[in-house]
Amino acid sequence: MWRAAAAGGTREVLDPADASTLRVVSEGGAEDVDAAVAAARRAFGGGAGAWPTTPVAERAALLRRVAELLQRDREEIALVESRDTGKTLEEGRVDVDDVTNAFRYFADAVSNDSGGRVVDAGSAEVHSVVVHEPVGVCALVTPWNYPLLQASWKIAPALAAGNTFVVKPSEITPLSTVHLVRLLAEAGLPDGVANLVTGAGVPVGQRLAEHPDVDLFSFTGGLASGTTAGAAAVKGAKKIALELGGKNPNVVFADACASAEGFDTAVDQALNAAFIHSGQVCSAGARLIVEASVSERFVAELARRAERIRLGRGTEEGVECGPLVSRQQLEKVEAYVASALAEGARLRCGGSRPEPADVRPAGGYFYAPTVLDGCHREMKVVREETFGPILTVETFASEEEAVALANDTEYGLAGAVWSADTARARRVAARLRHGTVWINDYHPYLPQAEWGGFGKSGIGRELGPTGLDEYRESKHIYENLRPEPVKWFAG
Repeated sequence: MWRAAAAGGTREVLDPADASTLRVVSEGGAEDVDAAVAAARRAFGGGAGAWPTTPVAERAALLRRVAELLQRDREEIALVESRDTGKTLEEGRVDVDDVTNAFRYFADAVSNDSGGRVVDAGSAEVHSVVVHEPVGVCALVTPWNYPLLQASWKIAPALAAGNTFVVKPSEITPLSTVHLVRLLAEAGLPDGVANLVTGAGVPVGQRLAEHPDVDLFSFTGGLASGTTAGAAAVKGAKKIALELGGKNPNVVFADACASAEGFDTAVDQALNAAFIHSGQVCSAGARLIVEASVSERFVAELARRAERIRLGRGTEEGVECGPLVSRQQLEKVEAYVASALAEGARLRCGGSRPEPADVRPAGGYFYAPTVLDGCHREMKVVREETFGPILTVETFASEEEAVALANDTEYGLAGAVWSADTARARRVAARLRHGTVWINDYHPYLPQAEWGGFGKSGIGRELGPTGLDEYRESKHIYENLRPEPVKWFAG
């Protein structure tokens, strides 16, 4: 049942390409969160027929129906995602396909689960088994850069495990999540299992973190807001899962550039690593760490290509990079570039908003892809997650130095190493303290492989078997097949 916010508030959702209003949505508050959590609690504990007691095969079948509906609506959802976030239409299509794969993966994962692990108790007279049960009511808070994808990474395993949930999408980009919740209902999900509250982090996200009837709090977003919300959730002894971003190194050894083909590939992938979705990616390769002997040639070609990236509305033919998501994000990026230049970075390209004649529409939140050379670890732009089209360049002279630079971050989400020497590439990858490490590639992920980070990149993992286990509790059932008196006490 869809309804207006209790207090009657609304919010305009803007198109970042021209700052026009895309849609007006309800602006929820604490009262709406309480109602949503109550509905989720009823659906979880409603006795026979409640979602947790639904057979696994039926839960998996529903997830597969959702996957089919996502593909049916692929173009519509991709368009919504493009207009709402600013990304290109093709990126939106890729997102829908990745979301589809996530639903299918978790349908298969829960279907193939054995239902319990027999534990050898050392006696034929004891039957001992560890089983999994749903956690309960899950609060799911998702970010603005990949709203549909990040929602699916939480919703699919939560439903597969038998949980109910309340999801809060970013107030900046809520539209694709609204569409997904509609598809869940169309697929036959019972009332109250899926609940959505649109609104700001304060009060909606804050109330979800604090709510006494929430059993698990899962958050993807920035470090500051995530740690604050996570602390509130921990205070209530909830299970928590936090994905808090990264400052990700892309390490390029000279031997990766020894051939013309290798050089071209490494440069091309460095562009993709840094500038896909205007750099608004938690795993963006925003730190290029390149061997000094090839750095000038590499960076010169990188900057030349970056200057040619075509900016514009993501739905227009030929556009390669869209706007930033909001005016606030645009101003944040400008401040980072200004600080870098003040600290001695060398501007190789970009560094400003594009001229009105160079981008359509001219009134959007556009920023030119920017390459900053001569950077070092003490610079703010190197330390902090900029979430914009900014690539910083650092150099190294040895393998040891490359590893030290790549690990010199408080984050640890993702990174890459480029080398024609397989042994060295694997050796370096093994030493990188990051949750995902690519060798001679950047950005691909698999729904069957865990995603998450070391350090301040967060707590827990999404995707893979561990991503399903985040939404389950383990229970040990010990059965004595031949009970008899213990006679510990004399009686």
